[in-house]
Amino acid sequence: MRVLVAPDKFAGTLTAVEAARAIAAGWARRAPGDELDLAPMSDGGPGFVDVLHETLGGELLAVTVSGPFGAPTPATVLVVGDTAYVESAQACGLPLVAGRDAERATTTGVGELVLAAAATGASTVVVGLGGSGTNDGGAGLLSALGATADGVLDAGPAAFGDLGTVDLAPARARVAGLRLVVATDVDIPLAGLFGATKTFGPQKGIVEDRLVTVDGWLERFAAAADRRTALEKGAGAAGGLGFALLCLGGVREPGIELVTAAVGLAERARRADLVLTGEGAFDFSSRSGKVPYGVAAVAQEALRPCVALAGQVLVGSREMRALGVESAHSLVDLVGEERAFADPAGSLEALAERVARTWSR
Repeated sequence: MRVLVAPDKFAGTLTAVEAARAIAAGWARRAPGDELDLAPMSDGGPGFVDVLHETLGGELLAVTVSGPFGAPTPATVLVVGDTAYVESAQACGLPLVAGRDAERATTTGVGELVLAAAATGASTVVVGLGGSGTNDGGAGLLSALGATADGVLDAGPAAFGDLGTVDLAPARARVAGLRLVVATDVDIPLAGLFGATKTFGPQKGIVEDRLVTVDGWLERFAAAADRRTALEKGAGAAGGLGFALLCLGGVREPGIELVTAAVGLAERARRADLVLTGEGAFDFSSRSGKVPYGVAAVAQEALRPCVALAGQVLVGSREMRALGVESAHSLVDLVGEERAFADPAGSLEALAERVARTWSR
């Protein structure tokens, strides 16, 4: 039996690569004769570069960029042919901001990553967005690329209160001739009721009574930079990094579709008899561009059953099938929450072994 193993990360415990290996190890214990094809996945968020490197190979370049508060921060650029891939979370991810003032966190390091990618000679730079701890509208990125302003761009949204004009021309000139691809499945605008601050600000540490103020700062920045672009789908992705990249001529592509195409998932699904996917929490929000839904859609197109393994399963059978998944299995239900967090790889192996009893021939 041929099994395609295509999970996302299990946030906070396992990367997508680690999850795929754990599932394969557990499955092989129960069904050692099965052929396992590992295709760890990402939607553009944390793990984006590692996932693509695992499948595509290429050259990984180590760089040091500015973190959200200016500290030197390690990151990587993946170069495959004439395309360079970078992951914004490496420079401004939630763990880098946790416990600190998100209103003063900047995306300068993401701009430095784009510059490092361009310096490789690549003609296309793909920027994976997701898991950001910043909410500066991408102003720091624009500043790193040369944008200027009557005010400060690289000190977080708290510096926008006195912002005047913004000149994007130097930044646009810096990336002229470069194809910028924005890999994200978030389609919200920059500001407003459904914008970056209102939607994702609380998870970044912006308290409820500050949301209106911070959103107002982003409105001010958008008015000074490019108000029309601020309304586009995806402008609010990654705290407004989508806005900055769209201002530079970036083209938005759904992250899961980009990764699916890059790793040849559709063809690999057609060669398989069963497709396995997974993530930390499998719930109905998985329909919103998340990996399990994307993998299930590919499996459905290939007329192959898709089974999900997750830390927790928070949907019923009807919702599960609406997501294109035949069955879903929970780590917490099998081993308990304490063991699931204490030994995530071993727990996932045990779950995969259990699932193989039902699904392997």
